[in-house]
Amino acid sequence: MQKDLGNYRKSYEKSDLLESGVSDNPMELFQKWFYEVENFGGIDEPNTMTVSTIGLDGFPKNRIVLLKKYTHEGFIFYTNYNSEKGKAIDENPGVCLSFFWPNMERQFIVKGTAEKIAPNMSDGYFESRPVGSQLAAIASNQSSVVASREELEKSVKLLEQKYQNKPLERPKHWGGYLVRPISMEFWQGRPNRLHDRLRYTLEESFDWKIERLQP
Repeated sequence: MQKDLGNYRKSYEKSDLLESGVSDNPMELFQKWFYEVENFGGIDEPNTMTVSTIGLDGFPKNRIVLLKKYTHEGFIFYTNYNSEKGKAIDENPGVCLSFFWPNMERQFIVKGTAEKIAPNMSDGYFESRPVGSQLAAIASNQSSVVASREELEKSVKLLEQKYQNKPLERPKHWGGYLVRPISMEFWQGRPNRLHDRLRYTLEESFDWKIERLQP
């Protein structure tokens, strides 16, 4: 089985990325880009990102998660701490986040260090989730093998009965990570594959060095 994809081509012409038009602070540029992507439309969840870790087996692994908050400190997402991803972060907190926004022909890539956020912050976010999502977080032993879909749904049903008309508490093994960036790359598609790439690197002075990368 094979299929030649060599003729799949598109010319990227929607915008540019020049040093003269960017902030010295990459988080300000990220916020600007995020708003532009959101307002341009065509993407259901602009906060969708890929989280890459180095697994306990030595192989890199990517998975899609949702960014839930960003601050001057970095980027926050939530997961099961006992999952494959959580165990990988425990072993090696160096992670990569990447966003692809085809509606604006943009990518954004972060290299940084992941750390667990304060329990009260995870509590607050857990309480804001729909009840169904809370039940799923409690019922799922994320990344472990399950015999069938029916078994998983049965676990949720039992929890529904157990906690009927009772508040649900966040399980201790579920919560947020803050990724503190050490570098951030902004990629803007351009015609003829001469794309714009600006990389911000955190220096010892806590200033950001801006460099243009070749496409």
